[in-house]
Amino acid sequence: MNQYGGPDVLKLAADAPEPKVGPDFVLVRAKAAGVNPVDWKVREGNLDGLFQTDFPVVPGWDVAGVVERTGPAVSEFSPGDEVIGYVREDHVSRGTYAELVAAPVRTLGRKPGRLSWAEAAGLPLAGLTAYQALTKALAVTGDDTVLIHAAAGGVGSFAVQIAHAKGARVIGTASPHNHDYLRELGAEPVAYGDGLADRVRRLTPGGVTVALDLVGGEALEITPNLLTPTGRWASIIDPSVTERGGRYVFVRPDPNDLAALASLADDGRLNVTVAKTFPLAEAAEAQRLCAEGHTRGKIVLEIE
Repeated sequence: MNQYGGPDVLKLAADAPEPKVGPDFVLVRAKAAGVNPVDWKVREGNLDGLFQTDFPVVPGWDVAGVVERTGPAVSEFSPGDEVIGYVREDHVSRGTYAELVAAPVRTLGRKPGRLSWAEAAGLPLAGLTAYQALTKALAVTGDDTVLIHAAAGGVGSFAVQIAHAKGARVIGTASPHNHDYLRELGAEPVAYGDGLADRVRRLTPGGVTVALDLVGGEALEITPNLLTPTGRWASIIDPSVTERGGRYVFVRPDPNDLAALASLADDGRLNVTVAKTFPLAEAAEAQRLCAEGHTRGKIVLEIE
């Protein structure tokens, strides 16, 4: 894209130059790229105050693919290695909606062998968000009862499985048609909307020990009243959570955390639900669907 705007600013560039590979970079031949809400927010200019943006911009922060070559300072990977990455640099310019992706080595991990390319591409950003929120910000253990708002979405479905793998009791909010899906992931479902607080209290009269907000709005208002006196909570949506006694979580690339997610996936304790795949040429349609916010699981671009 050469400017901010709606989906139509995305154009397929068949003659894009091969990205340069610096000393600490890895050139990845992409097989698939995950589509995340941040992608359309970047496209609309919503993150312009946070990231330096250098046009033309190739969108995308999630990738799964094969190492083509490595920079001279890279010892972690070799050509032919299968990798996944949350390829976020400190500026927005060259992303993962591309056949070739130059990725800082600090953003990459090894692809879980159990996952398909599409599944693997849907894991990094959303998986890291859930993992870092639950294991680092909230330190969830098997003694916790965890409430996850918007539990059937991309981040939510990972959060349910990660908390469940920790041995915690998990309660997840979702629309009724996703309740069976949440049960399959290991959560006790509750419906959104009026009376949500009462429905949660019926399941946990003493309160939940941990809550994770993935939707904002009303969830931010009612969550403090659903916690035990020593309960802890976090939001990935609204930084004002800190004014209410919670923590704000902004995901960061971390190869060790990617390795932990890959281990959970290969052990069969973490599955990736792919809602829909699109070819790279239909990235605009993929972002439109993502922006609607009603998909179960991940949207993925298939590149090869």
